[in-house]
Parts: sequence; C-alpha cells; structure tokens
Amino acid sequence: MEDSPLPSRRRRLGLRKELLLALAPTATVLLVLALVEAVSSQRLLFASLASSAFLIYLDPGHSVNQARTLVLAQMGAALIGMLAYLVLGPGYLSAGAAMIAAIVLMIVLDVVHPPAVATALSFGLRAGDASNLALFGLALGITVVLLGLQRLTQYLVLRSLRGRGGKDG
Repeated sequence: MEDSPLPSRRRRLGLRKELLLALAPTATVLLVLALVEAVSSQRLLFASLASSAFLIYLDPGHSVNQARTLVLAQMGAALIGMLAYLVLGPGYLSAGAAMIAAIVLMIVLDVVHPPAVATALSFGLRAGDASNLALFGLALGITVVLLGLQRLTQYLVLRSLRGRGGKDG
C-alpha cells in the first residue's frame, strides 16, 4: 500500500466538540444570508464570507484569520472591486483587474486572506452601488464577531478538556 501524499486529518477534538466548534460559523453565515436577503439581491457578493467563516472555524488562531487580516483583506478587496467596476464597468476585465490588485494589496500589506480574492471578483462583476459596500461591511463586522466567538468557544472547549484530564466526552 502506497503512502498518500496528503496527510490524513485527525480530529482535533471528538466529533461532538468539532460539531460544536462548527456551530458558530454556520450560524453566522446563515445570519449574514438572512441579512442580505432582507435588504439586497446581491447574494453572490457575500459568498466569500462563508469561506472566511469556515477558515475561522478550522483555525481561529492562524495569521490568515486575525481580525486585522480579515478586515483589511476583505474590505480592501471589496473597495478595489467596486473601484474596478466603476472605472471599467461590469465584466471580466474589471473582475480580473480587481483580483490582481487585491492580491498585490494583500501581499504588500501582509494581510493575505484567500477568500478576499473572491470578494474582489464579485464586486468587480456585480457591484452596483455604495449600499452593497456598506452591507458587505456590516456582514464583515458580523464575521469579525464570529472570530471572537470562535476563539472563546475554542478556549472553553480546551479548558474543559484540561479540566477532565484531556478526555473527550
């Protein structure tokens, strides 16, 4: 039997605790979708925040998921995408220009957050007015709150494991 080139992923915690950690990002994404549905028809503008939420669930302490990184990358990409849309019009040219500019910005500012690339593309293709940017900012704020909740949940779960000698229950 040949070794797989990819390491297998073992659960950090038991299944029950993994599901508990996944609860906050899932609820956050559903809340953001409900908010978007209530005030806008631009659903695709917010798809990258679902990826952000999953990354936060996967490893809330990783540098990619720091609040500074998340906010600067996502808002920077949204602004760049909207600017590309306003200058170049909707389409692949504005989306491609926004994507390239967002990647460069993230690298230069050392705030690389991969889902922000999709944000730049979405705004380059579909941004129509400033209200979409404001709504995106609000949804991003909810995602930052998720980051705090996820860190708190992870701390409490790990604390409970230490209190019981590391056994999963």
